[in-house]
Amino acid sequence: MFSSIEENYLKALYNLSDEEGEVSTLALSQSLEIKMPTVNSMMKKFYTKGLVYYQSYKPIRLTEKGKKEAALILRKHRLTEMYLVEKMGFSWEDVHEIAEQVEHIHSEKFFNKMDELLDYPKFDPHGSPIPDKEGNIEWVSFKKLSEYNIGDTVELSAIIHSSKDFLKYLNSKNFNLGIKFKIKSIEEFDGSITISVVGQNREEVLSNIIAEKLLVKMCSS
Repeated sequence: MFSSIEENYLKALYNLSDEEGEVSTLALSQSLEIKMPTVNSMMKKFYTKGLVYYQSYKPIRLTEKGKKEAALILRKHRLTEMYLVEKMGFSWEDVHEIAEQVEHIHSEKFFNKMDELLDYPKFDPHGSPIPDKEGNIEWVSFKKLSEYNIGDTVELSAIIHSSKDFLKYLNSKNFNLGIKFKIKSIEEFDGSITISVVGQNREEVLSNIIAEKLLVKMCSS
């Protein structure tokens, strides 16, 4: 069993890992807003517990044990977010902070029951995959809206960096997971994209910043 502080470290390591699975001490320090000596001290502790590969002045990597423990924390967080939306009627921009508190409950039965009541969802309200009770994640390959071409029809499947302000912006556009767009044009100068919403008589112009944060999949028009 881990403390809430240790769980926050594990989750941050998992989320910050690059393609090689590495995280710099500086990145971890900045993400958690904790001083470097304190971070180094915790990583030494994690090393003795078999959670990370750690050497001074080198990037940190989670071990297989560390990855599983981190995934199980994500499971608790994402199940809670889904429960808040599906069973309690919360909006998707209001669930993160509550889930941050609930994820530290140390009851596997509690979260397994939550999973059962939700009928074993694969994704949270923002489209992020929910690990199973063994810590396994079923990855689905989505691409950014900015990577598609004029004439493509796509379905919004997940959100990158689902901050409260960004989710409120999507609400203002009546965008939610499952909505379909057809790309009408792409501005060469700044990468902004004009889309038409399938089934609705409206068009929207999305900046490249927005298009980089929307994960979509190809679909038939």
